[in-house]
Amino acid sequence: MPAAWRDIHDRDPAGPLWRAAQIFRLLSFVYALGFQIAINDDLTHPRVTWVLFAVLTAANIWWTIGYLVGFGRRAWFVAVEVVVSAGMMLSTSLVTDADWTSHNQTWPTTLWMTNAALSAAIIGGALRGAVAALAVAGANYYVKGQIDVNFGRNATTILLVSAAAAVGMAATRARTVHQELVEAIGLAARSAERERLSREVHDGVLQVLALIAKRGREIGGETAELAQLSAEQERRLRALIADTADPSPTLAPTSRDLAAVLRSAVGHRAQVSAPADSVTVDAHIADELVAVVDNVLDNVANHAGPDAQAYILLEDLDDQVVVSVRDDGVGIENGRLAAAEAEGRMGISASIIGRIESLGGTARLESAPGAGTEWELSTPRRQKGAP
Repeated sequence: MPAAWRDIHDRDPAGPLWRAAQIFRLLSFVYALGFQIAINDDLTHPRVTWVLFAVLTAANIWWTIGYLVGFGRRAWFVAVEVVVSAGMMLSTSLVTDADWTSHNQTWPTTLWMTNAALSAAIIGGALRGAVAALAVAGANYYVKGQIDVNFGRNATTILLVSAAAAVGMAATRARTVHQELVEAIGLAARSAERERLSREVHDGVLQVLALIAKRGREIGGETAELAQLSAEQERRLRALIADTADPSPTLAPTSRDLAAVLRSAVGHRAQVSAPADSVTVDAHIADELVAVVDNVLDNVANHAGPDAQAYILLEDLDDQVVVSVRDDGVGIENGRLAAAEAEGRMGISASIIGRIESLGGTARLESAPGAGTEWELSTPRRQKGAP
């Protein structure tokens, strides 16, 4: 059981504050014991005071265990501590007279009473901690029979409220940061899973649907209806996995969100699938990739056939980005690119392959007659020598 309790409180964002508060509790208890020994002979009922101190000791041990182990970190448990602590302070009137009380601090010392305010601050924040501190201060004023507003001579209330407010703000901030971290981890996990599913769908289902649509149109007849349905389902599936995340935060002038830049440049010429989070690359690399994609899409419009559709997939691979541009057009015949280069038409070799290689990346082409065309463009995120 103790091991299980340790596992519970170790996940508490305010766990370090609870442990620090119990160290303070131990020190304040030692101080209260010394105070009790020093003033016991001056009290009217010293034996009663020792009985009350035994009760205080038992309660102190129980609260320490509860807060350290974790089972006592509940609002009602803290409320009981505040009430019992105030009762201990009020018991000063039972063991001594008003003259002694007016010239000394109340039993069992204001320092020990601070524990109740700290516990309330950790469990409920600065406001509840301050309320508990005021309750302790109110009990102190009641025992003394007067409210001393001269904080220059008696700063007990100010110290109690300030300490509770400071600890309460620290506890609230710890829980807020912990919640933000949990949400960030969850978002990263969901984004990674979405990216993985996007790749799986792109490499599997969408490829098959595109092939069915293409072959159905070629066969004609009743199969043309099947081709139309396949094409429609492919478009719906791409829309489903498309990125709908909020715009990325403003980037430095030397960096750009490649996903946003591609969507803006491509427009309605192709469907873009990208990770949920922004894909930050150097501005020059983003500009060159967009220029390459424009050339590829121009080739699709001019050479892939009137019904060809283009699709773009952006992948974030840590230090590299990969842009895949695929169409379901007529494809490229074997040897056609080499023949075009020999004829002096350098569109692919210069505008596509040359640009990518100048960035330190690679451009890979897969195509066959009737099977469409796919470019895979891989580049580093940063230019060589950039920070």
